[in-house]
Amino acid sequence: MNAIVEKALDLWGLSGAAYELVAARENAVFRVTYDGSTVALRLHRKGYRTDQELQSELHWMAAVAKGGISVPSPVPATSGAMLQVVDGVQVDVLSWLNGVSVDEALATLDPAGRVGLFHEIGRQMAHLHEISDAWSPPEGFVRCEWNRAGLLGETPLWDRFWDNPQLSTDEKRLFLDMREAADAELAQIEGSLDYGLIHADLVSVNIMVDDGQVQMIDFDDGGFGFRQFEIATGLFKHMGEADFPALKAALIQGYTSARAIDLAALDLFFLLRAATYVGWNISRMAEEGAIKRNELYISTTRKLAFDYLAR
Repeated sequence: MNAIVEKALDLWGLSGAAYELVAARENAVFRVTYDGSTVALRLHRKGYRTDQELQSELHWMAAVAKGGISVPSPVPATSGAMLQVVDGVQVDVLSWLNGVSVDEALATLDPAGRVGLFHEIGRQMAHLHEISDAWSPPEGFVRCEWNRAGLLGETPLWDRFWDNPQLSTDEKRLFLDMREAADAELAQIEGSLDYGLIHADLVSVNIMVDDGQVQMIDFDDGGFGFRQFEIATGLFKHMGEADFPALKAALIQGYTSARAIDLAALDLFFLLRAATYVGWNISRMAEEGAIKRNELYISTTRKLAFDYLAR
């Protein structure tokens, strides 16, 4: 991996710069320092995105940054290209953002501060959608689609949640029944829903806070999707917190203070977000902590599915 990093640094005119691995979740991210400046160098996981998809992501991030949201901005290589392929690995370089994750920030805030942070997250989320709707993507722009097929079709973006190996027979049947009912409901209403470019993964680790400013990172799964799915994603992993009702209300108030949206189907999108994690974990069962994580995803989705079908 170091050999790839050093070859990439040459392409960006950064030969000899110091670097360190700071994240190795989906992509490998290195912090690169040179002449008192810092950038992030990303080595993309093989086979996940095409060059065209990654170039589209970078164009979109540049537009979002230009629109006034704090996101990493693409840094072109010396050739002017935003994306390079080194030894079969796709590489790009982004501006570096300082700050702490939302979870770290929440741990230091009083109740009013926690509510205030979620209000600002909602406001920035709405701003992201406004910028994306106003932007004209370049020719050849391609990103994934968190549409009905991407969530509930035969080949969902994050795998077939109903085929998770830890599901009991009853759970599998429940999930299949839920899938059928949710698909039927979404088929009826999808044409009237707010749909466009979304980050699609605005969980705590992908939102940073720096001196009160909300910053969005990791657009890896961004694409076209339902805006209610975006809101559900931003709230989902906080559902177990004691002040969740206040955090939920604050994020929604922040969003609607900047942009109108019909949230009548929000409970459905909480369920669909939960189900995606059950599918996402299928290919990660060998990872440390995956079994415990899987049990949590399944139990959460099971409860939401029961409640959904009961309604």
